[in-house]
Amino acid sequence: MVDIRESIRAWIQENRQEGIKLLKRFVQEASTQGNEKHAQAIVVEKLRQIGLKIDIWEPTMRELRKQEAFVTTRESFEDSPNVVGVLKGRGGGRSLILNGHIDVVPEGDLAQWSEAPYSAVVRDGKLYGRGATDMKGGNVALLLAIQAIQELNISLKGDVIFQSVIEEESGGAGTLACIVRGYKADGAIIPEPTNMKIFPKQQGSMWFRLTINGRSAHGGTRYEGVSAIEKAMNVVTHVLDLEKKRNERINDPLYQHIPIPIPINLGSIKGGSWPSSVPDEVIIEGRMGVAPGEQMSHAKQELQTWIGTLKEKDQWFEQYPVQVEWFGAHWLPSELDVEHELVQTLTKSFQEVKKNDPVIEASPWGTDGGMLTNIGHIPTIVFGPGVTEMAHFPNEYIELNTLFEAAEIIALMMLDWCGVSE
Repeated sequence: MVDIRESIRAWIQENRQEGIKLLKRFVQEASTQGNEKHAQAIVVEKLRQIGLKIDIWEPTMRELRKQEAFVTTRESFEDSPNVVGVLKGRGGGRSLILNGHIDVVPEGDLAQWSEAPYSAVVRDGKLYGRGATDMKGGNVALLLAIQAIQELNISLKGDVIFQSVIEEESGGAGTLACIVRGYKADGAIIPEPTNMKIFPKQQGSMWFRLTINGRSAHGGTRYEGVSAIEKAMNVVTHVLDLEKKRNERINDPLYQHIPIPIPINLGSIKGGSWPSSVPDEVIIEGRMGVAPGEQMSHAKQELQTWIGTLKEKDQWFEQYPVQVEWFGAHWLPSELDVEHELVQTLTKSFQEVKKNDPVIEASPWGTDGGMLTNIGHIPTIVFGPGVTEMAHFPNEYIELNTLFEAAEIIALMMLDWCGVSE
């Protein structure tokens, strides 16, 4: 076994340039929502090279709408395929899903980028570009781990199922489609950019909309109207009070280094139509964090009840209550005990490669891990290369050394989790 593990380490080091070349190809494809097919074609090409059994399909709305967890902002998934590759084991071992999303968020303001967002420039040991850290670098780490196992002729007992999914950034429809298609396993790893930390828990989140009413009047006699903007200021303070209240209840050591474990983020505000008119409506949209182990329905009810208490502070809200709507995407929370064998197996491989103990924390954001855990009933860990703070940022980058470390850690974990056939 020692020889096998040393062979994996050597193989990954010898194939660094191949890994960098593959990541550059991935990043150079702008696989934003609805534009994933060209990046997925590269995945298919790589899976064929490795020798995996490949499954390619476009999820259907008709099938996914039957699932309570399904959300999307799209009308169809045409030209947006999921891709799965299966490395079939010899039998008698545990199976493992390696799940990564191919979709990336839009590049945003180009003026804030030093290089073109899809240039995949390599400089000072870092590869720059949208999706480099979130999470195409993690996907390449998975593919290198599988390729090392294959090319070294190592026969695993359990199956390894590689999933390149769409729609993670919009709520997880791609991973849900994999579950509906029947892909299950004894454990799963998602290599999101965790700074090489291990996340056995993650918060969930959901989007909400608040509509605040006022009464219009001429700006010259604004005292005859009621400004929805001024009322919205009271609503913002009230919502932030709820955020504080909810976070005071969190007493989990995995959150000790996270300032706000389950934030309520107010992401957009729109109101008013004319400088000389008192605004009669303001709309605030935001994201509500949901704690691991908390029901989404409980979090919804708590926000709605809290908003209802505004009338106790201001009688205006008695006659004109704030309307609360839930819309768009959501991500399910998930949790796995730190003593679970999946966590212990990954920790052992991490220690072997890095020569120190991993940091084990709760994830500050939601991932497809919530879908795998809650809907697929698959124990799931989020762990991968990539800089957490650079996800969705301009000048996004990944430190290349961490990509190859993650590939080695995951390959060694596959040996221990799936078992090796002599």
